Amino acid sequence: MTMVLEMKVPHGADLAALRPLGPVLLSYVLSFVYLGIYWNNHHHLLHAVRHVDGRILWANLHLLFWLSLLPFVTHWTAETGFAAVPVAVYGGVLLLAGVAVLAAAIGGDFKGNVSIVAFLAGIPLAFVDPRLADAIYVGVAILWLVPDRRIERALAERRD
Repeated sequence: MTMVLEMKVPHGADLAALRPLGPVLLSYVLSFVYLGIYWNNHHHLLHAVRHVDGRILWANLHLLFWLSLLPFVTHWTAETGFAAVPVAVYGGVLLLAGVAVLAAAIGGDFKGNVSIVAFLAGIPLAFVDPRLADAIYVGVAILWLVPDRRIERALAERRD
């Protein structure tokens, strides 16, 4: 996968020269956080699975496809200054990546269900005010940054 997001070095030597890079940096950081969240949860899911079968493999491919679009929609969002359509599409990619993770998991859970509902709300809200959708996407990321102890407990029980 080619990384389509590039952060160009500013031409000035002061902090004010970084201001035009704000949207690029913000969208990059949010996308990096989401990739980290998916990476960690995917790692935990695979450790919790007792047997990998075709369903798990296809769910993983489903997730990989949506995550492979993240650099593109991140760049599009940044380049347009968080315009409505790119922000909505960004939310759609996050939604479908979340659906892919839930497909690999054994049923939904609170965080997963809240995330899906939040993304579904964020997509149309992007057309009302993209900042509202962005706030929802940040909120979902914060929700997932809090570790889910159930997975850790389940893995510990399997070891015992």
